[in-house]
Amino acid sequence: MGAEAGLFALILALIVSVVQSVAPMVGASRADPALMALGRMAAVTQFALVALAFGLLVMLFVRLDLSVALVANHAHSTQPLIYRIAGTWGNHEGSMLLWVLILALFGAAVARGSKGMRDTLQARVLGIQGMIGLAFLAFLIFTSNPFERLDVAPPDGGELNPLLQDPGLALHPPMLYIGYVGFSVAFAFAVAALLEGRVDAAWARWVRPWILVSWVSLTAGITLGSFWAYYELGWGGWWFWDPVENASLLPWLIGTALLHSALVLERRGALIAWTILLAILTFSMSLIGTFLVRSGVLTSVHAFAVDPERGVFILAMIIGSTGAALALFAWRAPGMKSGALFGGVSREAGLTLNNLFLMAATAVVFLGTFYPVIIDAVNGDKISVGPPFYNLTFAPLMVPLLFLVSVGPMLQWKRDSLRGVMARLRWPLLLAGGLLGGGAIVLGMSHGWRGLGAALGFALALWLVAGAAAVLLRRWKLGEGDGWVRRVRTTPAATWGMVLGHAGLGVMTAGITAMSLFVESHVLTMVPGQSILLDGRTVTLRSVEQVKGPNYEAQRATFWVQEGDTIRQKISERRVYPVSGNQTTEAGIIARFSGNDYVAIGEGVGGTLVVRLWHHPLVGWIWSGALILALGGAFSLADRRLRVGAGERRPVPLALGLSKGGPSLLPAE
Repeated sequence: MGAEAGLFALILALIVSVVQSVAPMVGASRADPALMALGRMAAVTQFALVALAFGLLVMLFVRLDLSVALVANHAHSTQPLIYRIAGTWGNHEGSMLLWVLILALFGAAVARGSKGMRDTLQARVLGIQGMIGLAFLAFLIFTSNPFERLDVAPPDGGELNPLLQDPGLALHPPMLYIGYVGFSVAFAFAVAALLEGRVDAAWARWVRPWILVSWVSLTAGITLGSFWAYYELGWGGWWFWDPVENASLLPWLIGTALLHSALVLERRGALIAWTILLAILTFSMSLIGTFLVRSGVLTSVHAFAVDPERGVFILAMIIGSTGAALALFAWRAPGMKSGALFGGVSREAGLTLNNLFLMAATAVVFLGTFYPVIIDAVNGDKISVGPPFYNLTFAPLMVPLLFLVSVGPMLQWKRDSLRGVMARLRWPLLLAGGLLGGGAIVLGMSHGWRGLGAALGFALALWLVAGAAAVLLRRWKLGEGDGWVRRVRTTPAATWGMVLGHAGLGVMTAGITAMSLFVESHVLTMVPGQSILLDGRTVTLRSVEQVKGPNYEAQRATFWVQEGDTIRQKISERRVYPVSGNQTTEAGIIARFSGNDYVAIGEGVGGTLVVRLWHHPLVGWIWSGALILALGGAFSLADRRLRVGAGERRPVPLALGLSKGGPSLLPAE
């Protein structure tokens, strides 16, 4: 009965989503409190029903109910319990149910956690969320039913993809989906504002926490995915430019632009139309990523390329939601005029330039991801776009963008001078300039052009960290009358968030530079007892043996890595999963502050073992920097002024002009 009850809960949720789509929208247009309250109740009810369905699916996996097709295809009696549970979302149908669950959770959070928001705005946001939920529930029920029964249950099940049998799978997809789906709230806010004809500083303050939650989760999810790809697939820590990876990078890039433009809108009342447009495009990129992963138009080791018909359904959703939102935007945009003026040298101008570079980077990744798909559709030619394309197009955009990151916070709002901002940044400039000059001489002489690139990368990393520190020091200098404890204690959480975010970006830049330019690798055959010198350390193959795991058999190689008098042991395995016949390689990794030693074994040749050895300099800095970046977002989210429902500050007046051809946007209160 669990499967039937789960499907029934989803059908009820579909009906409730219809109510959520209609009632609050009508209530907002008629100013009817009862209908608007019905929308809030529907959002909470829909979440409860979807949560029930998800819980039932988890139970079916735990009980190994093989009469359910999804369980029979992705769970086996020998599979450890944790991977049976993770198997709930390690497939297309289950992951879509997780997606719908998170979407419903956000809807319920808007309904229950938007104290102080205008009732009509909240009702319209819930109505838009209800429509999105309706579309995804219909997609789930009619094309991807996770509770489908089999006529005859098999004696034992299939297996979760061995690549996904990893603890990282328990966290990576939920974090990623919170990011993807969370941007639906920003999208709903944007469309609701367009329908309502009102955009003001309060709107920006209400929407920013939702953007931050999504951005932080997406950052953490991408970081976890990158780490998983490193130790499971050996992808090297830095971006591999796989299309599925790009599917998450696209909304992250444009979401970063949205985060900054929403700040300008809140503080200065500028970039109104631009912020609305970014909110629409960010969620559209999340939908496009979903289409990429599930439509079957591309091949990737972690794509759910199952059924082109499902891709057509998602494509229809993208065209319907994005097309309608953009049409509404085109209708309303002429009326979205702000009276907030700012000079060419100002924080507003700096953040606008930052936005333009992020949009250009998004366009490059979008082009590189979809160009092969378009060429294949037009003339059937199979081409691939890899690192050489992105090195020539993406990297040049990043250099000026990273330079601007430290300039922006030092600019004054409204108007400033180049001389003034350079004076505030003189110490970061001197430090980074000194490192660039010294590094260019030393590294250039020893490594040629590669060394010059490294000098530039490390100088940018120092520039970002020093620039972040300069923001703090400048703020604390203004409060010289107070003690240090008070200065630190009174520093707003949002300031800490910005400083951590920019410093984390610097740490990540250093890691990327080292990994891109100084990685060392060896591929050789070894026998037990044989040693090799790797970056000053002696790596010895001690033994090779056959072992048996809970649901796999493995060839295990034990290595000793000696550095001075210290010997550390590392194990690499080649696993074979009898149920599916798949093989995986588990790498042995010795992690250090200065870099990782990475060892993986291949097939044996004539009594020897193929061994791959890498030294990955500063690779841990990439993930550490990304997590500091996400931590910065979490600090900003903790700022009391950004809390949903926090007392309103005096609104920034926006001079919104009246459009001639259509309904006008009302001025702010």
